[in-house]
Amino acid sequence: MRLSVVIVSYNVSAFLEQCLLSVQRALAGVEGEVWVVDNASTDDSVDLVRRRFPEVRLIANAENVGFAAANNQAIRQSKGEYVLLLNPDTLVEEDTFRHCLAFMDAHPDAGAVGVRMLDGSGQYLPESKRGFPTPWVSFCKMIGLGALFPRSARFNGYYLGHLDPDQAHPVEVLAGCFMFIRRSALEQAGLLDEAFFMYGEDIDLSYRLQQEGFQNYYLPHTRILHYKGESTQKDFRYVRRFYEAMIIFARKHFQRGGAGLLVFLLQIAIALRAVAALLAQAAHRAWLPILDAALMYGGFVAIKNFWAYYYYKDPDYFQPAILWFNFPLYVSVWLAVLWLGGSYDRRYDLVRLLRNVGVGAVLLAAIYGFLDQAFRPSRAVLVLGAIWTAAGLSLLRVLLYFVEYRSWRIGQTLRRNILIIGSPAECERAQQLLQRAEVAWQLTTTLPPDQLHRLATLVELFEADEIIFCTQDVSIRKVLDAMQQLGPRIRYKTLPAGSNHIIGSSSKDRPGELYSIAPAFRLAQPEYRRAKRAFDIAACLLLLLFSPVLFWVVKNRKALLQNWLPVLLGRKTWVGYAPAAQSSPMPALPPAVFSPASLAKLPEESATKEPTVSEEILTEAERQRLNFLYAKNWSLGREVALLCKILIVANGKI
Repeated sequence: MRLSVVIVSYNVSAFLEQCLLSVQRALAGVEGEVWVVDNASTDDSVDLVRRRFPEVRLIANAENVGFAAANNQAIRQSKGEYVLLLNPDTLVEEDTFRHCLAFMDAHPDAGAVGVRMLDGSGQYLPESKRGFPTPWVSFCKMIGLGALFPRSARFNGYYLGHLDPDQAHPVEVLAGCFMFIRRSALEQAGLLDEAFFMYGEDIDLSYRLQQEGFQNYYLPHTRILHYKGESTQKDFRYVRRFYEAMIIFARKHFQRGGAGLLVFLLQIAIALRAVAALLAQAAHRAWLPILDAALMYGGFVAIKNFWAYYYYKDPDYFQPAILWFNFPLYVSVWLAVLWLGGSYDRRYDLVRLLRNVGVGAVLLAAIYGFLDQAFRPSRAVLVLGAIWTAAGLSLLRVLLYFVEYRSWRIGQTLRRNILIIGSPAECERAQQLLQRAEVAWQLTTTLPPDQLHRLATLVELFEADEIIFCTQDVSIRKVLDAMQQLGPRIRYKTLPAGSNHIIGSSSKDRPGELYSIAPAFRLAQPEYRRAKRAFDIAACLLLLLFSPVLFWVVKNRKALLQNWLPVLLGRKTWVGYAPAAQSSPMPALPPAVFSPASLAKLPEESATKEPTVSEEILTEAERQRLNFLYAKNWSLGREVALLCKILIVANGKI
């Protein structure tokens, strides 16, 4: 057998599907096998492979064992003369495998080869070729010298910027997302080092191949598409794992002095990048609430001055406490309600904004009545402040919307001008999927695959800002040609043959985008998840406050006592899913103390004993359906009612 393709997958079902379809095409005429190792995905990846790709050799792990260990599982059982390590968020050209096989056969010194990689916008990925992270190379990358001097051999050694990306070259490091390896070289150098959980294992293997006398090569004449944003999230966890992998590499391969220096530099880099990542994340999340707070507080101060001067005829009527107690209290309550109500997730939803401002006003009116007389300066200021908050925050969002979209028509979903390329049948299927996925779009035109030479002209004439390629009719090579021709100003997506997902990624630093007909779960939305978490915390506090009374009426005292602290810490949730093997991807939740299935009652004759497996109250399918409806239709009112029923009526079994 010539080639064994090994794909390690984790929760990227839609991307895995189109990757396997592209691998099928590329294996045409090549004696090969495909292995998929699933690292305990919670989506339908395993079911997808079994259903759509029965010829694929599948290993379904019960836990996430890491990238290196999962690859080794398949490599040990594979039979190919060559082994390809391939990420699931990739698309390979139809002739990629044949190019690599021909090159390896012609160059017996080659231990492994990599190819030209493009991101989801058609841009060249510099990690297609890399150098070893020596202390100097790592230092230049960490402080940004490589970015300042991208073509310098001295300062950009990490990405080998001095080497022409259009020419084949011997290189030091190949990317693990596409690493085409000679099996005999792999057996001599050893499998992937499982000390690397994620990141760094490709650097380590590239190094060991060269130590054994083999050469690694970069081939630019065949390409792959790598939706890098889908597998590499540039948050603190990524930063920590990436640099920790480099620390493992340094300690393993460099001499004591060099390793110590590099480890020291990397530890500093981890700290600096962690602070930078946290600050960037905080700034991204906090800038609008800070603007809102400033606008509300400034409005309250202006209203106070106006009311004191024109109504009370005394500029000093209000006590200083109104500035340091009342106004901060009002602002804090409104910010909390806006956050819990999802106004920062859907910042341009004015109806949601006004509703949340109204809820905050009612809550503040209730709080105001409980305050000491000294801290109740004026109901009129609170009422006028509520009017100002509603008007001011709405106006702010209208202005922000105009700055971002150059339109005053806030509240109207922007429609994308989409051009679809494929056969009439596939173009029609793409349109139906867009409609069923409730995407805001308008069709500019369709284009048969044999007229791709007219694509640039049609994009300009119809002002298309998004292109969907039906890959049943359009080869991956032509897709990549079009992406490189038009550049990153266009959003690109693909519709794989027989798939219900339209897939794309406009940036290597952002997750992939899906147009999918999968059901919309409320618990997948941040505002509902926050409300659920807030309810868990509130329920814990209420249970603690009223425990002497509640323990007389509830039927689940033991469950409450055992799970109170785990729920408070977020390790569990009071209400969640019943145990069931889900047949479709569901929003992730912590383990549940109770579930909708807890309301099921045993038959009278067996109510006094535990049910056996054969006496299960609900079938597996019924539990799955309950979980589906719970996630899809979740609301705070339903959650309150469900927990009350469980505590007072049900026997408490999940």
